[in-house]
Amino acid sequence: MILDKINNTNDLKNLAIDEMNTLADEMRELIIKKVNTTGGHLAPNLGIIETTIAMHYVFNSPVDKIILDVSHQCYPHKILTGRKEGFTNPDKYNKYTGYTAPEESAHDLFKIGHTSTSVSLATGVAKARDLKNEKYNVIALIGDGSLSGGEAYEGFNNAADLNSNIIIIVNDNEMSIAENHGGLYKNLKELRETRGNADNNFFKSLGFEYHYLDNGNNISELIDIFNKVKDTTHPTVLHIHTIKGHGLNIAEENKEMFHWILPGTLNDNRTAHSAPAEDYNSLTKDFILKKAEENPATIAITAATPGVFGFDKSFRERLGKQYTDTGIAEEHAVAYASALAKSGAKPIIAFMSSFVQRTYDQLSQDLCLNNSPVTMLIFWGGISGADATHLCLFDIPLISNIPNMVYLAPTCKEEYLAMLEYSYNQTEHPVAIRVPSIPLKSTGIQDDTDYSVLNKFKVTHKGKKVAIIGLGNFYHLGEEVKEELNSKLGIDATLINPKFITGLDEKLLNELNKEHELVITLEDGLLSGGFGEKVARFYGNSNMKVLNFGADKEFTDRVPLDELYRQYHLTKELIVSDIEKTLNIVCV
Repeated sequence: MILDKINNTNDLKNLAIDEMNTLADEMRELIIKKVNTTGGHLAPNLGIIETTIAMHYVFNSPVDKIILDVSHQCYPHKILTGRKEGFTNPDKYNKYTGYTAPEESAHDLFKIGHTSTSVSLATGVAKARDLKNEKYNVIALIGDGSLSGGEAYEGFNNAADLNSNIIIIVNDNEMSIAENHGGLYKNLKELRETRGNADNNFFKSLGFEYHYLDNGNNISELIDIFNKVKDTTHPTVLHIHTIKGHGLNIAEENKEMFHWILPGTLNDNRTAHSAPAEDYNSLTKDFILKKAEENPATIAITAATPGVFGFDKSFRERLGKQYTDTGIAEEHAVAYASALAKSGAKPIIAFMSSFVQRTYDQLSQDLCLNNSPVTMLIFWGGISGADATHLCLFDIPLISNIPNMVYLAPTCKEEYLAMLEYSYNQTEHPVAIRVPSIPLKSTGIQDDTDYSVLNKFKVTHKGKKVAIIGLGNFYHLGEEVKEELNSKLGIDATLINPKFITGLDEKLLNELNKEHELVITLEDGLLSGGFGEKVARFYGNSNMKVLNFGADKEFTDRVPLDELYRQYHLTKELIVSDIEKTLNIVCV
């Protein structure tokens, strides 16, 4: 194997073009095998192999700084920068994260997992280089999908003003995760069709020197054009046209489906993201389709990640003009939805928890300050074993502390549907719903809660001494704790489903003072600034003891969920042990 000769990027310099082509084939097979075993990003990595080989052949990393946008196309880069064992040795498949990580290699300058950041980061690196009178190339590799994010525009605008070396490689594979949306993509199409010679040129209009390469999967042509722009003294854009999923027919033909795959997807030809017959995604889709049919002013909104919610191509086509994908522009999506609601439409906007972080100012100013009745659905919220860049446990502190927002946490199918109906029909507040990230649970009993009565908690079992408030996903952990308390300590605890994240049922909390010594809160998210701290603050000047259970304020990185639960005492046994210790202190 040619790869046997490659232990660092310098080893590439000794290869002939035909050897590099063979190397690309070897790397492709390794990536396919690994990703099919572990799951992960497939099509983006397959499409960028040749570019990565040529880039490392021409440039001198880590002296030259290479910054990969999102970095879900970093597998070829990792193979060439001393981490190939993570792809050649199945026992070490999980040794390296799926994103760039400075702790792994000097070739990775930043930890990156969110999109549209590379040009801003590269601009800062280039400016620091200039201030220190150093000399090296700064290269940002950004995909066409990432160009839809607001930070990308801001980065390009400022990079163009540098008057020094910065090379921005625009990897145009005609796809984001799903199809691209927005006016910029009309210009990219025009540039592709004219081989970069269209008079209308977004990049030139900003002041960049511009180059186009149509065959972005050709190593020889890539090397030629990289050599042409290397050591440039002014901001330069290299626009390359590549094929997402290159070299794997099924991925080339189904680019969206094979952007990210589950383990074993290629083994049995099952769809990359198969789903049970009914889950929270299907409930959401059915609800939206029904409302869209009943009311033409209903509109669903996503920000480039429709697959997270099961919003497949068929669903999007059925909605037609009643669906908007804003691209990777969550900020715009919030303001857009706010204006829709203020103008009498019925917007339903869906975000993955990790990506809602980009929206804070718009949530505060454009949405909540204006009290626009938007329905916002937050998916995947909770503690997980994800890598550090995609943790989904920050949404409760972020969303729940903004005035006027109503943030709801259903525990089952019936509550979720009732909350959707309430949010869709009401006109008083922006409403967010934390869609359960656990398997679908159904009580079979219709939820008749009047959610217009804000912050009314539900006592599902009345007991004494200990009150358990289990929020959303962790209400069911509360049920387990209640049973464990009864069997181990003989305590018949009160169990409460709060349903509301953004406020407290002060009347109920005051009543608990009469027959309870301890209140515990359980939340599937960050403790700092979270739901439980609101309860603890309420009881601050009373004799009530409060224990808050949730996640510590830290960035975890691929830590197994069971390990995190043990660390945070989020098992029924550890929670009951903590309760026992606290009650013993109370009884002394």
